[in-house]
Amino acid sequence: MRCIIILLAWLASTVPGLSAERGKPADFASTVQSVMANLRSAASYARTGNIALAQIETDDAVAGWKDLPASAAATPLPPYPPAALADFLKNGSQRLGAASAGLASGDNVAAGRELVALRQSFHDLRRSSGLYDLSDCVFEIAPAMEALRVAAMRFGAQPASAGAEEIVAAASAFRDRLRRCDDWASAEISKQPEFRRLIDGAVASARDIGHAAMAGDGPLVHRYLIELQSYAQLLDFRFG
Repeated sequence: MRCIIILLAWLASTVPGLSAERGKPADFASTVQSVMANLRSAASYARTGNIALAQIETDDAVAGWKDLPASAAATPLPPYPPAALADFLKNGSQRLGAASAGLASGDNVAAGRELVALRQSFHDLRRSSGLYDLSDCVFEIAPAMEALRVAAMRFGAQPASAGAEEIVAAASAFRDRLRRCDDWASAEISKQPEFRRLIDGAVASARDIGHAAMAGDGPLVHRYLIELQSYAQLLDFRFG
C-alpha cells in the first residue's frame, strides 16, 4: 500500500495538469512546455506517416491545452504581452482542432502543417516577449535545412560547378546555425553525449556535403543530405 501511495504522489507531480495540491492548476510554463513536447512528437510521427501515434500525441496536446487558460490565470507567467498570449491560446486551440481533423481523415501533410504553424506561433510569442533559448535556436534550423535540401536536389538533377557553389553556401549557412545553437546550449546540455553526437555530426556532414558537391559526386551529396535531414529532425525532436 505504501508503494502505491508513493506512486500516486509521483504521478501527481509529473503528469501535466496535476499538482500536489488537488485542484490547483499546474504552472503555465511547465504545462506549455509539455504541450510543445507533444507537438514535436506529433509532427515527427505525422511526417513519417505514423498517424496512430501522431493522434495520441495530438490528443495529449489537446488535453494539456485545455489546462493553459486556468494556469495562465492562476500561476506566474513569463512576460508575454497579454494580447499576444490571448491570440496564441485562441489560435492554438483552432490549429489543434485542424490538426486532429487532418489526422482523422488521413491527411498527415495538412496535420503536420498545422502542428508546425502552432509551434511557430509559440516561438513568435516568446520572441515578442524578449525570450530566447536553445529550443528557439533549434526550431529556427529548419529554413536553413530546407535551403540546403533544395540546393542538393537541384544539384542531383544536373550536377554543375554553379550547383556545387550553391550547396557550399547553403551548407555553410546551415553549419553557422548549428554552431549558434551549440553556443546557446547550457553547460549541462552541451556535455550530453546525445547533444554532442547530433551537433558535431551535423557540423561534420555539413562540411562534407560541400566537399562532395565540389567533387561532382551526386550520390555522395544525396547520402550526406539524408544524414543532415536526420540530424536536423533528431535535434528538433529532442531539443526543439
